[in-house]
Amino acid sequence: MVKAVGVEEYLAALPEKQRAALERLRRLIKEAAPEAIEGIAYQMPAFRAHGRWLAGYAAFKEHCSFFPMSGQVVEDFAPELEGFATTKGSIHFTVEKPLPAALVKKMVKARLSAVAARGR
Repeated sequence: MVKAVGVEEYLAALPEKQRAALERLRRLIKEAAPEAIEGIAYQMPAFRAHGRWLAGYAAFKEHCSFFPMSGQVVEDFAPELEGFATTKGSIHFTVEKPLPAALVKKMVKARLSAVAARGR
């Protein structure tokens, strides 16, 4: 994983294919949560909404990861994530096999709803 001060520096330090995959994921997150604020959390690019971390992403040697910042989201979408390696709080994908755009947006919107409900 690349250490960086800002999102642009993080992405600029990546190999071209990983950078393109994460820029796509970044765009999808922004489309699903346009009011979210970008920043660095846990040494990776992430989005914050309603005072909480919403989602993040990172590149690793053998894969990229999407972090919905919630084990519940990973659990709730497990049937749709078949074929992707998951941990309690992350979803691994590769440049060759990216996460489906519609699925990313559904997960981000689910997380956004959960974060908004907690903030009320």
